[in-house]
Order: sequence, then structure tokens, then C-alpha cells
Amino acid sequence: MASITIKTVAGKAAGNLELPADVFGIQPNVPVLHQVVTAQLAARRAGTQSTKTRAEVSGGGKKPFKQKGTGNARQGSTRSPHFSGGGVALGPKPRKYDQRTPKKMIKLALRSALSDRAAEGKIIVVDDWGFAAPKTKAAKAALSSLGIEGKALVVVDRNDENTIKSFLNLREVQLIERAELNAYDILCNEYIVFSKATLPNTDAAAPLAAVADVAVADVAAPAAKPAAAKKAAAKPAAAKPAAAKKAAAPKPETDAPPAAVPAELPTGAVAGNADGSAPDGHEIKGNGDSGLYHVPGSRFYKQTVAEFWFATAEAAEAAGFQLPPSQRDSADEDPS
Repeated sequence: MASITIKTVAGKAAGNLELPADVFGIQPNVPVLHQVVTAQLAARRAGTQSTKTRAEVSGGGKKPFKQKGTGNARQGSTRSPHFSGGGVALGPKPRKYDQRTPKKMIKLALRSALSDRAAEGKIIVVDDWGFAAPKTKAAKAALSSLGIEGKALVVVDRNDENTIKSFLNLREVQLIERAELNAYDILCNEYIVFSKATLPNTDAAAPLAAVADVAVADVAAPAAKPAAAKKAAAKPAAAKPAAAKKAAAPKPETDAPPAAVPAELPTGAVAGNADGSAPDGHEIKGNGDSGLYHVPGSRFYKQTVAEFWFATAEAAEAAGFQLPPSQRDSADEDPS
């Protein structure tokens, strides 16, 4: 493991920290980085370009001139592609540019990008931002004290409102939540600034597991695991190896296979029935690996393996779980 000095907002040393070698100390895989970043950029394309075919162009119902006797080639419509104002042959139509990227590649690309910045000494860990109130001047002074010159990616906690608002107006700073961390944004910035609370590690590698949805679908990722789910996921009995998955019982017709029940359930959660179905009055699925909860009828509900169940969305959020990022736009969230 590589050692890094934790700094205060004033730029003074506040102790040392060992960075996980499997996250910040690997040999960067450039081909994988290229493929994952290409997939992320492709997923951002709108794909709304469109042209009209001859069937969609208005007019042209009447034959322009008679079939014979004019000396011209016969024509049936003025909306053919070779006429001015006619339709377009083989023109672009709306389409998706998404690419399927394996989750292991996305995790490897994120670790490669973090390791690249760590090797250059561009990873900075702050003990605590400690902004009593939102103030851009204080945020700018903190960056100067930390020796940051150029573009910086500041990884923040979504609940740290004062820190978010303090950095929001600085043009050279890009803010990103811990669970949204991805290879492309890391490579676009010279410095990566973490606080101790947002630093990824081997026990809480939510960003490393979450970017599968980010690069391929809508550049989004789930939040960090709750504390109880971290402890449960760390135990060997809760983890389900690939061989065990193949040998598991066949899937029910309408739901995913039952998952291993964690040794410790989060607050407000209950274990599923023996057949993997939802207990009475608890239909909201919780997944400790991703830190997400899924409500009935949502996009990933049927595909999600429920490790435990909640009665209400409020109970799931109180336990530290969140909606999938692609569904948060429609949810009522704090605008900051």
C-alpha cells in the first residue's frame, strides 16, 4: 500500500493514510481505459438526428407529367430522392449509441485512472472540509493552501451541502459524488481531491462496483454501502461465488433467485422468505452490494437480487439506501 499525507483545509499535515494498493497502486490498463471512456462518451450522444424518407415528405401525390411523349425519363413523384425537396435515401434516423461494457472492465478502468493520478502524486486527501457556511472565498483559499493549480475533481458527499455550494461557482473545479466516480471525469482533471469520508477503499468500493451503469447507460452510479451492509458483505458466508450461482436453484418465473441473507440486517429491513419471495408488507428490495433499493414496477426491480426487504421507501433511505441514479431525476430531491 502507498502512504499519503492527510492535509487540513489550511494545507497542514494531519497524519498519514495507507491507500489500498488494489485501487490506487495497480498498473494502468490503457486499452481498457480507452474502451470504457469511448463507451461513456458514446452513451452521452443524443442520437436524435433524423431525415425524412420519400414516404414522410409531404406532397408528390400527382404524377409530374405523362408517362410517354415528353422525351424525359418517366417519373411517378416529385418526392423521389433525386428531386429537389424529395426524401432522403439511407439518411440518418434516431438511434442509440450505447455500448455494452462488462462491469469488470469498468471497475478496472476506474482503478487504472485512480492509480495513474496516484503515481503522479495528484491524489489529495483532506481530513475534513469543515465549512460552517457556504462560501466560495473559503473554498478558493482551501485549494490554494493545498497547492492545487489547474483543474480539480472534488469528490463530495451528497449530504455535505456547505461544501457543495462553496465549490459550485469555481470554474476550475468539478464536483462529483463518491458513487458517481468514473474514469472519464478522473482523466479530465489534473487533481483528484477526496475527504476521508469519500475516499474509496476495499471495504466500501461502491464507486468501483457502480460505474457499470455509468459508462453504458446514463452515466450514473449507486451510492456507498450502509455500514451494516458493509459488515455483512465482508463475511465469506454472505458472498456468493460464481460456481455457486450456476449451481443455484432455477429462477422463479417472475423474480430473481433468492440471495444469501446477510448476517446483520440494516435497520428497518427484514429477511426474505425461504423461496426468495417478499415477506408480507415488505415489497421494496434492498441490495447491499450496490447500496440501492428498488420499488415495485421500477426498471430494475425484477432483475435485482434482494438481500433484504423494506416496507417503505422512507425506511430504505433511513437505512442509508438510495434509488438507482437513473430514477433520481424524477424523485423529489434537495436541489443542492
